[in-house]
Amino acid sequence: MPEIDLISPESDDRRVWLRVGTLLDGVSAAPLHDANVVYDRKGILFAGADSPPRDLLNAGQMQPDHDLPQYTLLPGLTDAHTHFFLEGGELDPDKRSAFLKQSPTELLDQACRRLERLVRLGIIATRDAGDKDGVGLALSRLYSGAGRPLMPYVDSPGAAIHHRGRYGGFMAEPFEDCLTPRQCVEARVKAGADRIKLIPTGIINFKKGAVTAVPQMSTERIAEFVAAAKFFGKQTLAHASGDKGIDHVIDGGVDSIEHGFFVRDDQLARMRDREIAWVPTFAPVQMQMDHADWMGWDAHVVGNLKKILDAHAKSLVKAHTIGVQVIAGADAGSYGVAHGLGLLYELELMQRAGLSPLAVINSATGAGSKRLAFKEKFGQIKPGFLSRFILTRRSPLNDVANLRKERMIVFDGAVFATGQDVDPGGL
Repeated sequence: MPEIDLISPESDDRRVWLRVGTLLDGVSAAPLHDANVVYDRKGILFAGADSPPRDLLNAGQMQPDHDLPQYTLLPGLTDAHTHFFLEGGELDPDKRSAFLKQSPTELLDQACRRLERLVRLGIIATRDAGDKDGVGLALSRLYSGAGRPLMPYVDSPGAAIHHRGRYGGFMAEPFEDCLTPRQCVEARVKAGADRIKLIPTGIINFKKGAVTAVPQMSTERIAEFVAAAKFFGKQTLAHASGDKGIDHVIDGGVDSIEHGFFVRDDQLARMRDREIAWVPTFAPVQMQMDHADWMGWDAHVVGNLKKILDAHAKSLVKAHTIGVQVIAGADAGSYGVAHGLGLLYELELMQRAGLSPLAVINSATGAGSKRLAFKEKFGQIKPGFLSRFILTRRSPLNDVANLRKERMIVFDGAVFATGQDVDPGGL
């Protein structure tokens, strides 16, 4: 466990001054060494190599509260693709099926039990990716309400939008229920949606090693949904795999592409030029290979999975190299992808694919805060951002897997010590 006892500011006027060996601000291409950070319960007041201004310190304070030359300070992590209504850590298919048969109230209760655990893991914000049972919307309201429990920031699209009878019915409602795309979007907004989730394609056929179903939505239909979302001031995220479907969502103008398996290099260039973010979600496909025995996959399917993941890794490196906005999301709740722990695994997979540890960290911190239009400021170590960060003696610049090891989480000034042994049950 951590060797120091960080001061937790117990009043609004108490400030804490840290000096750390390495500061990762969430967006910069290089770390800052021998840095100072001043914060209180409300947010970060100062971050930089210079000594902080005296007017930001406590009366008479001349030295840092803690001088930590061996520690790295970085923003808390954001999982930009998660499904709170699902429990990811359960591997038994029958138990997963039974889990989904619970009532919306029971699903919400299960989700609420995860919230504090996520904060203690260093997950300080989440972008829910849709459910039709209102779990994500309820958590978004819980976060925004008075007297909220210890929990990460949550925003949610509510029910995703799909084509009746096609993939996504477990988390979406069909656009055929509405007369027009605008009415469909307006219904989501009135229900409290923070953004609009579209499902324009199917999923990967692992036996075939490809997306074999034709896209659910045309480019024109997607563009109508995007225009309606913009009218109501909302971003759009689109589930899309298979190059035909990816063409549709790029030309339709969505804000972010989720998954994006089989994306082509020319499509990555168009995404960059149109400032469409990419959330590549390695973890759910990797879990299919990791647990092939549970899934009943034979050597042929495992070979397909490896080819898919290898190609995805090359696309990730290409995307980063040419300047696509890559944002980390675990697809938590998917088979084997536990909430919180799944994001840590996703970061390790992104590093394994070829990204530097710093690029991976930025994808899980400042990239989302810059592109995804969250209602609060987090994910960067800069004045005006919330005081939600990780402090660790095991440098994640050496290996992002160090984010699993002993660390301290500062969340709105409160301090939590976290070890590396975490029970995935319930996550």
